[in-house]
Amino acid sequence: MYDLLYHHLLTRFDPELTHHMALDMLRYTGNLAASRVLVRRLLASATDSMAISAIGLDFEHPLGMAAGFDKNAVCIRGLGMLGFSSVEVGTVTPQAQSGNPRPRLFRLPEDQALINSLGFPSAGMLAVEHNLRRSRPDRLPVGVSLGKNKVTPLENAHMDYSSVLERLYPYADFFVINVSSPNTPGLRDLQTRDYLSPLLKHLQTAMVKYGGIELPKPLLLKLSPDMTWPEIDSVLELALEFRLAGVVATNTTTDRAAIHSHYRDKPGGVSGRPLRQRSNEIVQYTYRHTQGQLCIIGVGGIFSGDDVWESLSSGASLVQAYTGLVYRGPTFVKQVIQQIQQRMHREGIQKLQDIIGSEVKRN
Repeated sequence: MYDLLYHHLLTRFDPELTHHMALDMLRYTGNLAASRVLVRRLLASATDSMAISAIGLDFEHPLGMAAGFDKNAVCIRGLGMLGFSSVEVGTVTPQAQSGNPRPRLFRLPEDQALINSLGFPSAGMLAVEHNLRRSRPDRLPVGVSLGKNKVTPLENAHMDYSSVLERLYPYADFFVINVSSPNTPGLRDLQTRDYLSPLLKHLQTAMVKYGGIELPKPLLLKLSPDMTWPEIDSVLELALEFRLAGVVATNTTTDRAAIHSHYRDKPGGVSGRPLRQRSNEIVQYTYRHTQGQLCIIGVGGIFSGDDVWESLSSGASLVQAYTGLVYRGPTFVKQVIQQIQQRMHREGIQKLQDIIGSEVKRN
């Protein structure tokens, strides 16, 4: 049903307009108790054996919503209603900004991918604070993706990241540092040691200030899939040095090698199927390199239960999706959970958490 709706109606609209229509629908239905109950019943799946404990939090199952979908925290309840076990909002900037000029979002159906060059459009941290105070649900872990304003010089970037962290600290369960988006000029320079080390030091100070020395909230770093292995080594060393809770692997890619669409030359980052292999390679490499000391959230090309299984067995503790929801529709989470349960039954797995890193350990 969704395939027919998507191919014959939704694709007739500009992708960004369709996205905002989806946000409005999820916000409206998610804020009505009756509709939440009805949709949850329709999409419910038993997840008793799929619980995951990671970064000091409990997740009903491993599949969460990635940053970028709900940038301003307007439909967290709606996403929880669809079955996601967590939601990462943002990327959030201190001041409101419109992002890059349109058009800046493109569908690549033949590649099961999207290209976006959004450039952190954000309502700003005050608006996101207002939305989180009003509508964040209980029992659903919520993360915030931290960013900087486009006009902020790199040498002052730490001030932007710290400002968002401090403002939203009471309202989120974990935070993710986004220095890996390809859509803000110069942003990826923040992945280098010269910039990243002082940035992490400032954020660590802010975390201790608001959370105390013993139990600050989890802070993770989002990795670029376009880094070389030595560059990844350097970033992981800093993540361990500053005792981050984990990494998110990965952001979107500028690599077009696997793209067949006529949109392949559009500017921006690619998400979806073409990112799956590289994301998984980095998950596996990170798990081996850090010997499991960092929690890994696998992101990129998650469309099925097998994709989740592959990411977990490679070393991820959690996974996130965005493009998979676009192409699979509102039953996406339910389908993935059912596929994982079927595989658990076939392979005699009692607890899903037992497979984390299993492929790496075998080899």
